[in-house]
Amino acid sequence: MSQGITIGQYLPGNSLIHRIDARAKLLSLVFFIGGIFSVPGFPGLLFFLGLVLILLTLSGVSFRRMLRGLRPILFIVVLTLIIHVFFTGGGVVFLRSELIRAELGAWGVLTWEVTIESDGVYLGTFTALRLVTLIFYTMLTTLTTTPLNLTGALEYYLHPLKLLRIPVSEITVIVMIALRFIPTLMEESNRIVKAQMARGASFGEGNIIHRAKSLVPIMVPLFVSAFRRAEDLATAMEARCFRPGARRTSFNQSRAVLADYMAVALVAVLVMAVITISY
Repeated sequence: MSQGITIGQYLPGNSLIHRIDARAKLLSLVFFIGGIFSVPGFPGLLFFLGLVLILLTLSGVSFRRMLRGLRPILFIVVLTLIIHVFFTGGGVVFLRSELIRAELGAWGVLTWEVTIESDGVYLGTFTALRLVTLIFYTMLTTLTTTPLNLTGALEYYLHPLKLLRIPVSEITVIVMIALRFIPTLMEESNRIVKAQMARGASFGEGNIIHRAKSLVPIMVPLFVSAFRRAEDLATAMEARCFRPGARRTSFNQSRAVLADYMAVALVAVLVMAVITISY
């Protein structure tokens, strides 16, 4: 179960993508997201997908791992495709079928037709591919950047909000803890499921109510374990003199080099070029 979750996981490496500063990666991600949602057609979107595959090769992250990371949100991608295919009209009609026909007497006849048209297929495929491309690039960013560096980059960009008395440091600490705890809790739930199955528990049989009840032996020990870990973490933070609102420094100081600026500039130029050509 935990192998399919990539959020919060970091793959150590010494590739070019790993060595880029986290702030440059986060800014490039913003440019990339803007470019993905700005291109109007498949040519520009396929360019971004090809760029992700090139960066994936340079990073040394396996494509199989990326596909496993896509599995938990595959339902959203498929649902988006289905909604557009069946509820977006226009273009050539590929299929027209009457699913419901009911005689209502004085009120007439109630009919419900399902049509699959070319515009719906095009828009559904385009939207699904856009989501997949965005998810791939986001996963590549998290897999090649430690959660500590990622939250440090987030705090760097949110630093001006301190002028509005927004607790940026505390927010980034919460984000970092959440990122670190996601894979930990997934591994813990995986162990609990295996332990319950070894005791004869069944989680895939019966109706919806029975399956919901079968989750109770998983959720109760998982919540107990999560609260215990949270208490241990709070004790450790207090032992290290953590105080909300106190000024803190970082042991590892991130310093951008020429390669980081070049990477951000290259992504920005490519995004602007693709958007310009697409229109």
